[in-house]
Amino acid sequence: MNTILVTGGFGFIGANFIHYLLTESDFPGQVVNVDKLTYAGNPENLKKIEEQFPDRYHFIKTDICDRASIANIFEKYEIDTICHFAAESHVDRSIVQPGAFIKTNIDGTFNLLELAKMRKDQMVLFHHVSTDEVYGTLGKSGFFMEDTPYRPNSPYAASKAASDHLVRAYNKTYALPVTISNCSNNYGPFQFPEKLIPLMILNALEGKSLPVYGDGRHIRDWLYVKDHCRAVWMIMKYGIRGGTYNIGGRCEMYNIDVVNSVCDLLDEILPPSDGRPRRNLICFTKDRPGHDRRYAIDCSKLETELEWAPEESFETGLKKTIQWYLENKEWIERVKSGAYMEWIEKHYEGI
Repeated sequence: MNTILVTGGFGFIGANFIHYLLTESDFPGQVVNVDKLTYAGNPENLKKIEEQFPDRYHFIKTDICDRASIANIFEKYEIDTICHFAAESHVDRSIVQPGAFIKTNIDGTFNLLELAKMRKDQMVLFHHVSTDEVYGTLGKSGFFMEDTPYRPNSPYAASKAASDHLVRAYNKTYALPVTISNCSNNYGPFQFPEKLIPLMILNALEGKSLPVYGDGRHIRDWLYVKDHCRAVWMIMKYGIRGGTYNIGGRCEMYNIDVVNSVCDLLDEILPPSDGRPRRNLICFTKDRPGHDRRYAIDCSKLETELEWAPEESFETGLKKTIQWYLENKEWIERVKSGAYMEWIEKHYEGI
């Protein structure tokens, strides 16, 4: 691997992956980041990387659905590896606007696969990053395995399931070297504050209500984002081509317990001025349509074949996450105010 194309590199997981790749991994080559810069893509996430690695890091503002633009990037930078993060990923938004998810998650992936197929002789790997939501929902017991049948229940999950199938098909039909990873719920630095943990942290700091869907007893497996990045890189280097790997934190929690943990840790780190526990801010709201009850990942294959294991427990990862948000108040204010979108228009005008 000499030049890795990272799609969606200004998003939450993509930005963390580029940070990891250039500052902590053994990768010696160049990274080309393509990002459409929608609402969740923030160039500030990689400002330090841009300054620190001017010869190894490159950014191009474009849409993965624009095949001609992506083809030019393949040619110019001699792309030999793809790590595909770019996706519309918020379930609530997919319920309101499913068309955007079909276009980016399915059509965009198809474009990348077609271009990779055209350069198959130079292509080292196409790694596709996906989600455990493609498997649907679990009962009170059992775990998602790599061979669990797909049963997506939201437009987002269905669009990711379709893209998974396309990637797998291009391996079987055209012998394109691919790997796929399906991860559980990520949390950590740079996460856009529409997702559960950052939303709860920021609302709690401001004394706002902490809305929890339904009865709060939906179960998710939680994975610190840096552990996810390490796993992706290990799969890219050592994973069996054509293979799928589940990535989980082995940390099942009720949503209400996650919110309680956020409140308790914040109370410990930054005691509320009025002395009232932040748990008092929790309120329950109407459940969303198609809300899967339980996700739980079995990542034994990854642990056994590649000897990966998460380094962070939920408690240590959550502490690091809360500390990051406390130390990056300017980032938060710009994201919440929309100021970073003005920054994009100013710095990337005409790109």
